[in-house]
Order: sequence, then C-alpha cells, then structure tokens
Amino acid sequence: MVEPINISTSSHEHLTLLDLQLMVRATLESRFTDPVWISAEISEMKVNRSGHCYLNLVEKGATDGAPRAEARAVIWKSAYLPMASMFEAATGATLRAGLRVLVRVVVSYHEIYGFSLQIIDLDPRYTLGEVERRRRETIARLQQDGVWDMNRELDLPRPTLRIAIVSSDTAAGYQDFMNEICRNSYRFETTLFRSLMQGDAAEESIVAALTAIAEREDEFDVVAIIRGGGSTSDLALFDSYLIASYVAQFPLPIFSGIGHDKDVSVVDMVAHTSLKTPTAVATKLVEMADYEMTLVENFATDIAYLVESRLQNEAMRIYSLGTDIERLTTGYINDLLNRIELINNNIHNRIELILSTEQQRLNEVEHALESYSIDNILRLGFAVARNQDGAIRSIANTRIGDSVDIELLDGVVGAEIKSITPKKQ
Repeated sequence: MVEPINISTSSHEHLTLLDLQLMVRATLESRFTDPVWISAEISEMKVNRSGHCYLNLVEKGATDGAPRAEARAVIWKSAYLPMASMFEAATGATLRAGLRVLVRVVVSYHEIYGFSLQIIDLDPRYTLGEVERRRRETIARLQQDGVWDMNRELDLPRPTLRIAIVSSDTAAGYQDFMNEICRNSYRFETTLFRSLMQGDAAEESIVAALTAIAEREDEFDVVAIIRGGGSTSDLALFDSYLIASYVAQFPLPIFSGIGHDKDVSVVDMVAHTSLKTPTAVATKLVEMADYEMTLVENFATDIAYLVESRLQNEAMRIYSLGTDIERLTTGYINDLLNRIELINNNIHNRIELILSTEQQRLNEVEHALESYSIDNILRLGFAVARNQDGAIRSIANTRIGDSVDIELLDGVVGAEIKSITPKKQ
C-alpha cells in the first residue's frame, strides 16, 4: 500500500507551484525507479525533423470508446529507428496511430511539461495478438447480429458485367484488375468509387464508397473491393466491424480481392466471393462471362439442332400429309366419278323408261286418234253433215230449207233440210 505524504501548509506557510511540482516529480521518481510494461493505444504519432518520435497514448472505455486515461510519450531518435525497424520486421506493419501496443516505459515528470512516458522498448507479439482479438470480436458480433451469411446468400445476376469497384485509383492492384478485365472481348462496364485503402481515414472512406454504390445499386451487378496487398497490420483494416457489417448486409454481391497471401480477413469471410488478389477477382469475372458465353453457344447449338430437326419433321409431316391428301383426293374423286356414273346410268335408264312409257302412250293416243278419224267414223256408218258454216253439231245451227252436204264413206250427198225435230230427252 502506498504511504500518504503528509505536508502541512497554511495561508501563512504555503508551497510555490514549483515546490509542488518538484515534490510530485520526486514522489514519482522514487516510486517508479524501474521501467514498467504498459499496454495502450497510439492515438497520435509524429516523428519530427530531428528524428524523435512523439506519441499520445490513450486507454479507451470498453463500451463507449471514450478515453479513460491519456498520456504523452516519446521515443528518442536513438531508440526509435531500431525499434520501428524491429516492429515492422515482426508484424509487417509500420508503427502508427490506431495500433494497440505493449511498451516498456520510464515514468518521468517535468516541472513545465508535466507527466510523460519515455518508451524504451516494445513487444510486437502483443500487437499481433491484439489484432487477432479484435478480429474474433468482430466475427462474434456479426454472427450475433445475424448478418454473417447475408451477402453470400445473394444470387449473382447473369451475366455479371456491370462492376462497381472500391479501390484507390493509384493502387497497383486496381491497375492489375483493369488490365486483366480488359484482356478479353466482353463488354464489362466498370465504375471506380475512389477510396483510401489504408491509414486512419480508410475505414470511413470505404464505407462512404459502399454507401454511394448502394444509392445506385440498380446500375450494377456486383461490387469488387480490391487493393494490392499490404502488411498484416495494414490488412487488419478489413477486420473492422463497421466495414464487415456493411459488406455482410450489402444489397449487391461483393467480390473481395484484398491481397492476403496467407490470412483471410473478416471482409473475405462475409463477402459473396473471396479471392486472393485483384487479378484473381478479374479472372473470376472473366471465367463467369466465359461460362455464360458457353451456355449461350450451347443454347444456340441446341436451338439450331432443334429447329433443323423440327423442320425435317415438319417436312416429313407435310410430305405425308401431301401423300394422304393425294390419296384421299384421288379416292374422293373416284367415288364422285362412280357416283356420277351411277347417277348418269340411273338418269339414262330413267330417261329410257320415260321415253318408252311416253312412246307407248303416244302410240296409244295415236291409235285412239286414228280410231276417231273421219274415215273410221264413216266406216262405222256415220255421216257428217255440213252447211256453209262447217260441220253441223246442233239443230240450233240449222234452218228449214238450208242446203247441206252429207259426207259418206264413199262420197258427198247434197240435200235440203225439210224438217227439224229436236231429240227427246
């Protein structure tokens, strides 16, 4: 337990500010005689022209991220260069703001500049472990949010030709991507949404690019997040919960080609399709276009084959129908000819019968007429009386004293009417 310092002061016997500062300094230096190891996050870092490195260390709250403790620190030039080189060799990252570090410090106090820490050593293994811890926290949080599989479950539009790209326009990875995507005859439409891919502002920049794409989502099929590799610490940016959460819930399928040689970032895990490099992303998109083109060519071949087969079948069907029509027409015509011949025969027979009957009737009429001829009547003993008006058929046409001619079978007798006697009823 730290023993309290008893200092008696009054309004008449007081300390000067310098006295107090010297006492604080003496107390700290007596308590911290040896360097101590502490963990903290670098919130600010600047190397001046002289080569000295000045830092601001902070300890943030676990829930709200608000600073709970803060201190100035310095790494003198003589220690900074070997320390920074060792850190970069071990972690693959440069010492910078935003990293959490484990450092060995000398506690010091200055009457003017106040409390400060002199960093004399650091353990890069702690920083690597902290990166992994944050990564696991991000994974667990995304799974708890229920968004872990959302982007991977999206269906890829077919064909996949309209690509929104999140990258720096000066990044080698972006150039590699464009070189590969332009190496074919497919009409890819690429739109670059410029973003920082490293540094303190990279997280906000990437989220802003994704937000801009989401506002125009109908114009694109997929999003490609690409960069040309980097150190393990640099790539830890893509373990960010904010970025990974945006990717997981993004309305378009996302292809990641961040440039990891060994490790897989959280963004890779939640993205629809994860590939190692920007070139690999471009190659994948070209392969997908190849597949679609192969399908189209196969469909075209199948359609041509089906059309040809259908035409052949229809030609055979038409030929068969023509043969059937010819056969049926011939049969129908023959039936009609037979019917016509039968009708003709019937008509001919009917006409002959009618003619024969009528001839017989004419003969009978002729015979009857012959039987009613004057000669036949006269042969029967009848006579025909005529006056000047013609044949006398009634006594009404005669008068006593008229001269009449009486035609007999063998001649005509002239006579005079002497009397007229009506026939009794």
